[in-house]
Amino acid sequence: MEIIIEKSTDKPVQESAIEIVERKGLGHPDTLCDRAAEEVSIAFSRYYLEKFGRVFHHNIDKCLLVGGRSEVCFGGGEVITPLQLIIVGRAVEVVGSKKVPLEEIARETTIKWLGEKLRFLEPEKNVLVETKIRTGSVDLRATFDSLAPLANDTSIGVGFSPMTETESLVYHIEYFLNSTEAKQNYPMIGEDIKIMGIRIYDKIKLTIAIAFVSRYISSKKEYFEVKANLLEYIRNFVRSRTSWDVSIAINAADNYDKDICYLTVTGTSAECGDDGQVGRGNRANGLITPYRPMTLEATAGKNPVTHTGKLYNVVANEITHDMTRDSRISEAECYLVSQIGVSITDPQIVHVKIRSELPEKELEELCRDIIKRNLQQIPQLWAGILERRYSMF
Repeated sequence: MEIIIEKSTDKPVQESAIEIVERKGLGHPDTLCDRAAEEVSIAFSRYYLEKFGRVFHHNIDKCLLVGGRSEVCFGGGEVITPLQLIIVGRAVEVVGSKKVPLEEIARETTIKWLGEKLRFLEPEKNVLVETKIRTGSVDLRATFDSLAPLANDTSIGVGFSPMTETESLVYHIEYFLNSTEAKQNYPMIGEDIKIMGIRIYDKIKLTIAIAFVSRYISSKKEYFEVKANLLEYIRNFVRSRTSWDVSIAINAADNYDKDICYLTVTGTSAECGDDGQVGRGNRANGLITPYRPMTLEATAGKNPVTHTGKLYNVVANEITHDMTRDSRISEAECYLVSQIGVSITDPQIVHVKIRSELPEKELEELCRDIIKRNLQQIPQLWAGILERRYSMF
């Protein structure tokens, strides 16, 4: 294993002229696919644990959402063609003489969490769940059977810390708008929220798409009145978090004269306007950050024991968080690369870029201790993942 620690010579993102940050919220079609994959992975893991005392091989990291069709109007509407969730992956189907009810677990799990997370989607009525889950290859299943877990894939994990002002705003505004408090004050806010943040020098511009729920809006006039009130509500939240100059636009495609409003029956564009897919949404830290290190690796749905495509993204974020908890380190980036068939605690390379005024030797010792401690903890990460202690999307 190569551990390379170097001081960063790049300009900090916070000090660059331009920054772009995006977050796809709870009810966005891509986020729904990520959650579908992850919830099924957790359900399989728990079933294996309960019935057989250990988690068996699986990767449920392919999921496609085919949007439905709806007829929406002020005060109501209906879904006339259901959404379709196609869940694809590999999992152990038979243990000894016992068959694992993969399809039943996947369907029941998906219907349950959809009903809990989306207030106005009736999953039994408005969602078709289709599963295409087959037995995994022998060589990948074998990575579970060694004394120390072996990497399921040759994968990249990346992380950075801390968030910039723009990143923090984008993340926390979506979280706030999907909170119980916001839904109580503005029940017409659907779960499908997307935020694009652009910072140009010292000014931040936020474009927020919110799927309004039609049953709470009786007319076009009321829609635009509610939108104006909601805009001020969001501005107050932003003022409580930052002193930066922030401009906000909600549902920028709306047009009063042309009767264009973002209305939905269920609170998600998946009912008619959009489709979704695993891996097209937020990275493991909950953001899409093209001005930061990123990987195309989809963390959701991968098994939590041996798949470094999941584990290394979690660990890379943990390493950078631990480093920047030390006030003498202002910024950290971490890159990890695994090699299939090699212990998950032994990446091919760990590359850390640090912004710090610490002397080289002291910084090297501090960072190596943090890296080694986190790598040693990887075999225990699966328990925290099943408890949803780590962000996946």
